[in-house]
Amino acid sequence: MKSKKTKKIGLFQLVMLTLGSLIGSGWLFGSWEATRVAGPAAIISWVIGGLVIASIAYNYIELGTMFPEAGGMSRYAQYSHGPLLGFISSWSNWVSLIALIPIEAVAAVQYMSSWPWSWANWTNQFFSNGEITTSGLWLVFAFMFVFTLINFWSVTLLTRFTNFISIFKIGIPAITIIMLTLSSFHPGNYGHSIHEFMPYGSAPIFSATATAGIIFSFNAFQTVINMGSEIKDTKKNVKRGIFLSLLISGVIYVLIQSAFITAIDPATLAKYGWHGINFSSPFADLAILLGIHWLSVLLYLDAFVSPVGTGVSFAASTGRVLFAMESNKHIPSFLGKLSGKFHMPHAAMLTNLVISMLMVSVFRSWSTLATVVCASTLIAYLTGPVTTVAFRRLAPDFKRPIKLRFLSIMAPLAFVLASLAIYWSMWPTTVEVILVIMLGLPIYFYYEYKVEHNDTLKAFKSALWLIVYLIFISIISFIGSHEFNGINWIHYPWDFVVIIIISLIFYYWGVKSAKVFPDYYQAEKLNKTVKE
Repeated sequence: MKSKKTKKIGLFQLVMLTLGSLIGSGWLFGSWEATRVAGPAAIISWVIGGLVIASIAYNYIELGTMFPEAGGMSRYAQYSHGPLLGFISSWSNWVSLIALIPIEAVAAVQYMSSWPWSWANWTNQFFSNGEITTSGLWLVFAFMFVFTLINFWSVTLLTRFTNFISIFKIGIPAITIIMLTLSSFHPGNYGHSIHEFMPYGSAPIFSATATAGIIFSFNAFQTVINMGSEIKDTKKNVKRGIFLSLLISGVIYVLIQSAFITAIDPATLAKYGWHGINFSSPFADLAILLGIHWLSVLLYLDAFVSPVGTGVSFAASTGRVLFAMESNKHIPSFLGKLSGKFHMPHAAMLTNLVISMLMVSVFRSWSTLATVVCASTLIAYLTGPVTTVAFRRLAPDFKRPIKLRFLSIMAPLAFVLASLAIYWSMWPTTVEVILVIMLGLPIYFYYEYKVEHNDTLKAFKSALWLIVYLIFISIISFIGSHEFNGINWIHYPWDFVVIIIISLIFYYWGVKSAKVFPDYYQAEKLNKTVKE
């Protein structure tokens, strides 16, 4: 999508755009969801979730600077392992992004549904029994339409919008942390023993990272990668953009979680426990309970602004991903067309909008969508470490503006952590997401048949490791421990040990499965344009 009319994005704009994606509905709901699952130990869940994503992002820094292109994360696996692995990876990533657009709209509408003012009683009908109602669904559709519309014109408009939104989104959490701490600070809520700190054991600390929207909240680092050639000084700004955005958002998330834990009245905890804390609009409800009504107004406003900013950013990323997928020649060609004054993928954006509407019509709760996003994203990310190391073997002479020093350690570590986090999504969500991803295979093979490729078998062999891996992770999720909804054939924490060992086998299988396909030469041509 590079053109003479496209304005490149600097570091500040890049960080603001990424923070606009990172700090969305996750902070509005994640802290509450996490404490319900893990109690005060939820603060560790945020650290673990951040480390999982940081380890994965580390690998993509090298890839992103080797191949600076819009929607790049949908292309890397195809460059190293051929069209089938590239399709599975990009399809998984696209599924996660398709769920991300409605999740932010759902968050905004859920907070609206609990507006406490008498003139806003009409909003109460938007949310009921933990789900968006039919009337609320129409408002969700309207939000999603606005997300797409803002992206229709230019990157310049997008960055101006997100610069403002991101500054606002950082400020409100900061004010919330300060006011909750000043108004109600009970450090004793962390407990005075390990049992009180981890009232439900250690396993929920890990499950909260996937089921409470924590990994989902860190997911948007890929905004930096997918902007690709639209970034100024790619060599420096890709690395800096990812590092700064993850660091800033991580600090905010941990402080927000701590403020939430210490703000709860100890008497309420004694009566209901962490499992029994039930809010519709967590931080706004808490502010009202503490008598900070002006803060509740700000939080209700932020519950509108934060998801809108994130939704706009992801509408941009999702359009670029579908646009990039079309160049793989396994989806309809009209999705790869650029149109309008600023050469934007309007057809891809509109297609994403329609499919996102269908998805939210089926999955109407924030937590369900967050878990789907987590599992599908991590499946897509599995190919990153494998592809990065595979290119060291396939193309040792390619230009690498950033050559990672500890890749031999970080790549297998990232693969193992991603595998564990998929498992933490818990049965049956793991297998449900895998089935949705597998639904894309008939589309792939239809286009293979249509164009009569002669390397279909070669591509299948190169992608076989991931297909078998997905079968393995489905089985281990089913027979795993009760703590992760399995039938307990393998007890906790031995299920972790099994996943770590088997995942390493799949990792090395994946690295050795890399082969030279025609797409490799496209990667070579793109790499030659890179300045070291």
